[in-house]
Order: sequence, then C-alpha cells, then structure tokens
Amino acid sequence: MLHLGTETGSRTTATTQAATGAPAPTAPPADHGAEPCDLVTVPARQGLEAVDILRRGADQEAVGPVLHDGACDTLGFLVPPGTAEAWDVPGSACTQTDGRGLRIPAEPPVSGSGWLLPPEDDAQVTDPAVLRAALDQAARLIEAADNCR
Repeated sequence: MLHLGTETGSRTTATTQAATGAPAPTAPPADHGAEPCDLVTVPARQGLEAVDILRRGADQEAVGPVLHDGACDTLGFLVPPGTAEAWDVPGSACTQTDGRGLRIPAEPPVSGSGWLLPPEDDAQVTDPAVLRAALDQAARLIEAADNCR
C-alpha cells in the first residue's frame, strides 16, 4: 500500500494494507514548491478501472497524477488537502498531510513507487467526488466481471 510516513504528520483514515498484503513504503522529503495534497490508495485492479473510467469521461483531464507501488498492488491518487477528513470509501485509504507533507513533486514521493500518470506542468489533483464515483463504478464492474466466471 502506498503510505506516507509519520514524518510528514500524516494519518490514515482507512486501510487496505491487509487486503493487498503489500508492505508500506516510506516517503522521502517532500517537494515544498508544489501544491499540497492528500493521497487516496486503492487496490490496483480497482484503481486501474477507475483511471479508465475517468479518462473516458467527458472531462478527460478529471484524473490528476496517479502513483503505483513497486509491486503494482496499489494505486495512489493525489487529491486536495483535507480529503482524508471525510474519506470513507470501503477498501481504500486516504492519507492526510494537512498541507505539511505530500506535494505534487516531479519524482514519485514514495520510495519504491512510480508514476502511472505523471504530473504535468499545470498538474491538478483529482477531485475527490469524481474519484469516489469512479471507484464505485469500478467496484461494480469488477464485481460483475467476477460473477460471470
């Protein structure tokens, strides 16, 4: 699971580490020249479906930078700071940075991770309401596909 360490003052409001079995990488020092953001992590299968849903939507730029962990077990969506306070999507986690930790950096902020969708020059984070809807739709698609077997 992508996870920011306590050195950034973060907290996790939900967790998927048990679901993925992935170890939690630690975050290196943040790039303090960029906009602050929180990090929503989800299992890779659901996250990839959500990215597809967001990129096929009317606003193809609805998805901001997305990280993947080194084992590709989880994806991390950068979202506005404060998202973690109300994030309650089952099977996901949202790490709160209070604007003190994670910022949109040029390099992946979590050791052992990489960019699935790297930030662009005018990088915007993903809107949490739009992400929530895409994750819900992705979960339904995955459930339907699994039930067809």
